[in-house]
Formats: sequence, C-alpha cells, structure tokens
Amino acid sequence: MGKIAFLFPGQGSQTVGMAKDAADHDDRARAVIAEADERLGFALSKLMFNGPQEELTLTYNAQPALLAASIALWQLVDGAGLKADYVAGHSLGEYTALVAAGAMSFADAVYAVRRRGELMDEAVPAGEGTMAAVLGMDAEALEAVTNEIAAQGDPVEPANFNCPGQIVISGSKAGVEKAAQLAKERGAKRVIPLEVSGPFHSALMKPAAEKLKAVLDSLVIRDAAIPIIANVTAEPVTKKEDIARLLIEQLYSPVRWEQSVRTLLSLGVDTFVEIGPGKVLSGLVKKIDRNARVYAVNDLASFEATVAALKGE
Repeated sequence: MGKIAFLFPGQGSQTVGMAKDAADHDDRARAVIAEADERLGFALSKLMFNGPQEELTLTYNAQPALLAASIALWQLVDGAGLKADYVAGHSLGEYTALVAAGAMSFADAVYAVRRRGELMDEAVPAGEGTMAAVLGMDAEALEAVTNEIAAQGDPVEPANFNCPGQIVISGSKAGVEKAAQLAKERGAKRVIPLEVSGPFHSALMKPAAEKLKAVLDSLVIRDAAIPIIANVTAEPVTKKEDIARLLIEQLYSPVRWEQSVRTLLSLGVDTFVEIGPGKVLSGLVKKIDRNARVYAVNDLASFEATVAALKGE
C-alpha cells in the first residue's frame, strides 16, 4: 500500500448538525466540542448542532465550527489507529491539518481561526469584496483576464487553484464582476458567484494579515510531527518558523490546491482521506487524478466504512 494523506475542508463545507453523531457517540469527539465552547467563551456547539445556518455561515462562526467538527471526526480516525504520512487543508483547513500534525493545540487553533474570521470580516466591509468560481478556463488565460481588469483600477486576482478547469477569483465587487464578464467572453464555460462575505486570498486581505501575525505570535506553534503541504507553496513544511510565516501569507495568497494534491501524488500518496463536513476535497482530488483512492469521513457511518476499507488491506 502507498502512502496516506489526510485532507481537511475549508469554509463552505459547514452544515447544521455537523459532527453531532460523533460527539454523541465518542468521548474524545465530545471533549473537542466542549473545549471549543470553553476556549471561545460561548456555545459554539449550539450553533453547530442547531443552527441557524445563516449564523453558522458567518466567517467568524464558520471557521471555528468547521475546525471543531473536523477535529472531532479526526479524533475518531486517530482513535482507530489510522495514521497519515502527510496532511493538508484547504484554506481554513490548514489550521485543522496543523492540529492533526501536532503543530498547534486545538484550543489555540480554534481561538486563532475565530480571530482570523473576525479580522477577515473587518478587513473589507461586507458587500465591497467578493469571490467567484471560473469553470473551464486555464490558469494562464484567466490570469491575463484578472491582470487586465486590475490594471484598470478594479482589484481582482486568482485566489484558489482548485483543480483543472476550476479557479476561484477574488477582489472588489466591481473587479470580480468585470473579470467574470471578460472571462466568459474569452471562453470560460461558467462563472459562479460564491456566497462569501469578503475577497479572501487576495491582496485586499493584507490589513488582516498584519493583525493575524499578532494573534499567532501570542500562541504556541511547534514543529510538525507530520509534514503539512502548505497552501501558499504547495510544498511540505514541518518547521514552526515556516508554518507561522505561511499562515500569515496564506490570507492574501492563492490556495494552490491542485498543485498541493500533485505534490502529494509525487511523494507517493495514493490514498486520500478527507476528514470533516462535506466531500468537496474528495471531488477535487478525483478531478486531479481519477485513479486516486479517496475516502470521506464526514459522519459516524462513513468513519466506520473508511476504517473497515483501510484496515481490511
């Protein structure tokens, strides 16, 4: 058997009720959710399990909620004795990966992403920035489009290189709308506006990055026990200095997800286990390499099925 990578989802995968069956069934999962409530000083668990969805989706709620749900599910996987050779997470999911790799405590990570969400929200007033997914256009052609619009004074740039033919752009509302129009004129199949509250992973997030540095400086970051594939570089990192620097750069740099998966494949990974709500990353991995073996652990039943499949080998 080849190597295993654990993948952790980012914002957009949150759903009311996520990880509830894990918390109901398992003491370690339950303890994670309780620790999140304690560290943040409010009942995040209530929001996770009961909603409403609109409140759960707010950036500063969605980020700690997804981290808590994903780590609760990871506790099940870890408790079953399944170990990863590498970890990676999409945007916010990078913090989940750091907890799984032993580079951050869960309590520090949940506090960091709550503050990260607040700072991202403050950096650009709601409604002034946005994001959109561009389908069916290659990276070079799309970068030419965003450069052209940005040169006219409306900030916009590629933010997530997700998989072949799926790239997310981010920037001012006008910049994203104009780039979307131009991309369609130049052959993009579809452009889908995203339900987000700001222009994440763009230069407009630089004010938030400076404040995030102060937050991370107040927390303990250790060398990782398992290499993490960083969003910014799509390369493995283990040193605490590199981890801290890249978390700050990540706020205003594109997420190189397709390249991160290709890096994992080149390192001998043939089995990917997505741990956390939804199956977004599983779908992206299959689009990058349809021969990869992909499992998603997003509830108790899928956890049991995944353990049975992997331990049966």
